[in-house]
Amino acid sequence: MEKLRLRIVLGNHPHIQAVKRGELCSEQFDLDFTEFTPTNTAFKPMVREQAFDVCEMAIVTYLMARAHGKPLVLLPAAMVGRFQHGHALYRADQDPLVPGDLEGKRVGIRSFTTTTGAWMRGILANDHGVNLDRINWVTFEDPHVAEYVDRTERAPKGSAIIEMLKRGELDAVLGETSSDPALRPLFADPAAEATRWYARHGVVPVNHLVVVTEQLATSRPDVVRSLYDLLKRAKASAGPASVPDLLPFGVEANRKPLERMIDYCAQQALIPRRVAVDELFNATTRDLN
Repeated sequence: MEKLRLRIVLGNHPHIQAVKRGELCSEQFDLDFTEFTPTNTAFKPMVREQAFDVCEMAIVTYLMARAHGKPLVLLPAAMVGRFQHGHALYRADQDPLVPGDLEGKRVGIRSFTTTTGAWMRGILANDHGVNLDRINWVTFEDPHVAEYVDRTERAPKGSAIIEMLKRGELDAVLGETSSDPALRPLFADPAAEATRWYARHGVVPVNHLVVVTEQLATSRPDVVRSLYDLLKRAKASAGPASVPDLLPFGVEANRKPLERMIDYCAQQALIPRRVAVDELFNATTRDLN
């Protein structure tokens, strides 16, 4: 029998390089990688057309896709995880800003539905008491999920978010980092702020996991489980995990970040209702750890 060939998109992350280089492989399937730069440009065709069998995907994109009935199934395999506090900037020539000062201001973000944006807004609202509805959001891209109605102000076509910030057309931006001395982070010491946040909540802010098509998960559950095991072996081969592990594998290891992001998405009206973490998986993926 001819070996199954899976169309797959994953970013060039260190912990899966053994798979991308072919050093780790499966007897059940071959992987046909398609490269997207940045990786998030693959999310829209995956959500809208199921263009691949397997695709890295931001948590918020998946939660929104699921809410709109897209035939995708989640794998609890983290591809990107990071503390978010450094991803908020304003101009260094302004008076110092604190989170509460963002109310009434123009704040830019690549798309309102980005996962980093949702993490940052959740932190601002829940840890710093910011009323997100009092911020004038300016966005630059459409959501990956076409059914979502984006009511934010759209930046002029061709505009660059950092340049708009530097020109004073935005008061602050979320989801961006920069070493430009003309800009400074909203949190003066992002690493210390992240340490305090983790001590308070015990949650690793995961950004990207992996999805497969419902058709693959239903027709070849053995292949989906084998794919997960392959990615997990690649992570193990890459060396010891960080502490805390920013790239958790397994449903239980991802439960807290998923619960937190579900809460944030519901608060921010990105999804119509809170869902239980176990609803995000199916019979094939629910027991993966």
